[in-house]
Amino acid sequence: MNMKKIILLSSIVALLSACGSSGNGELIGSQNRPIWNPTDPYGMVYIPQGSFNMGPSDQDVPFANVTASKTISVGAFYMDETEITNNEYRQFVTWVRDSLAHIILGEAGIEGHLIEEDRYGNFLDPAKINWNAKIRWNDQEIREILEEEMYLPEHERLDGRREFDTRKYVYKYQVLDVQTASSKSKREGDATGKRDRSEFLSEIEVSIFPDTLTWIHDYAYSFNDPFTKNYFFHPAFDDYPVVGINWKQATAFTKWRSQMMNAFLRNIKQPVLPEFRLPTESEWEYASRGGLDFSPYPWGGPYTRNIKGCFLANFKPLRGNYVADGGLKTIKTASYNPNGYGLYDMAGNVAEWTSNAYDESTFSYSHDMNTDYHYNASEDDHAVLKRKSIRGGSWKDIAYFIQTSTRTFEYQDTSKCYIGFRCAVDFLGRDKKDFE
Repeated sequence: MNMKKIILLSSIVALLSACGSSGNGELIGSQNRPIWNPTDPYGMVYIPQGSFNMGPSDQDVPFANVTASKTISVGAFYMDETEITNNEYRQFVTWVRDSLAHIILGEAGIEGHLIEEDRYGNFLDPAKINWNAKIRWNDQEIREILEEEMYLPEHERLDGRREFDTRKYVYKYQVLDVQTASSKSKREGDATGKRDRSEFLSEIEVSIFPDTLTWIHDYAYSFNDPFTKNYFFHPAFDDYPVVGINWKQATAFTKWRSQMMNAFLRNIKQPVLPEFRLPTESEWEYASRGGLDFSPYPWGGPYTRNIKGCFLANFKPLRGNYVADGGLKTIKTASYNPNGYGLYDMAGNVAEWTSNAYDESTFSYSHDMNTDYHYNASEDDHAVLKRKSIRGGSWKDIAYFIQTSTRTFEYQDTSKCYIGFRCAVDFLGRDKKDFE
């Protein structure tokens, strides 16, 4: 009897083992996969998939050649509820500064700042930064090592103050240009994935510190010195939108934000998120409408005031009365009510970079699904492709430019005191309801 029990138990164990590894011959997919439970990234709101009429909500005869209307469908995504603020961008600047210090100290032989071997004893090339090491900024030895590499030379110092040389704040990241890889493989008849992809890998270096002088050189004969000296540095402006950021710097910020988030997720053994990025033009306009199609403004209706006569955004109302809406220049983010999706300042305050190159006739040839006009890296020398679309208008713009459909551009290496940005990230799947 005991022998029969042992044989029966052995058979059950064998059967269970077979089911676990092969599905008993059935197609059951890879097992023990992590469960994907999408959560809203901090500070972002969910924008559901949908279709809308991209372009002007009414006839605009003078601009008819650049403001055609077209039905566009957009997949679900997340978007920052406000523009990136000074304090949020300062986190990026501080990270770059500290990484530079760690590398300098590690190469100078200060122990603990660089990790040169992995846990198996294998040599790392290049070495990794040890973010657990504390930088002793006030230590005399550390000060002497960093003096020449990170601080302004003495002849550039104001009143002899020791200040960081922000020109050395350079962020480096890699890009895999899948668009060029795809088009080249198609053009030359190569099978997908057969090329050495190092051909499409490139390293990009971006000087990431904001141009604080934009407050002066954007406006001749206007007293903006206090903003130049204080806007990015003083705590009073922490929650104001960052400005003086060109398109390349905004893109670099999205790469760093992706790196920071996904490094954390890998560390806790969770699935990584898609990369943060600048929103496309179609995503930006779709999100700005807040679910209200054919409305010229994010709040709906054709007027810039509410029923009480109060202005609904920070722009240049009336005949140039900048303060009539409550703000002279930029103001704190989220100072006005959000639109239907919970997004703040989609009209006014600062205009915002999108990921797309600007072309007057984009609507004529672009796809009607997730419209995305871009360039190949090899074509980046063409001046027309360096024009990037900006949306939303700013504190210095009249009402026309804060409409949801108004398109304009600025060159990608140009920074302005009225242009900022916010990030977007893809939602993986059709809808959040699918995961409930």
